[in-house]
Amino acid sequence: MVPLHPQLEKDTVPVAVWPLCRVLLMNDSTYPWLILVPQRDDLREMHDLPPPDRNRLMQEMALASSLLQAATGAEKMNVAALGNMVPQLHIHVIARFSTDPAWPRPVWGAVPATPYTPEALEAMLTRLRTALTPPRPPLA
Repeated sequence: MVPLHPQLEKDTVPVAVWPLCRVLLMNDSTYPWLILVPQRDDLREMHDLPPPDRNRLMQEMALASSLLQAATGAEKMNVAALGNMVPQLHIHVIARFSTDPAWPRPVWGAVPATPYTPEALEAMLTRLRTALTPPRPPLA
């Protein structure tokens, strides 16, 4: 597996591994927030991906957005690839609500991050892993 940038390692919790991306949960209970990290070496920008991987990234971004929205009932999904602070290519998928403390502004810097309690983290991971893991076909 491609190593994570130290900041991503510090700020996130593993959720799932998809064909292209590692799916991580941002450890901030203020917003349900996934981060997708393509498992390819030395990527900074989406255009650095070869076309088949770029297409796969778009599919995984759409899938993460759809599943997170369904799992949380979010009113709006924010998807962004900034990379100003963390150069490793990663995509933020953030569930937004008109009641969240940053609404309607971006989440960055609106309020200090509030890490999940151990119990809340376990509950969120269970919820997300259930939502993000595709069902397996029945055995014949």
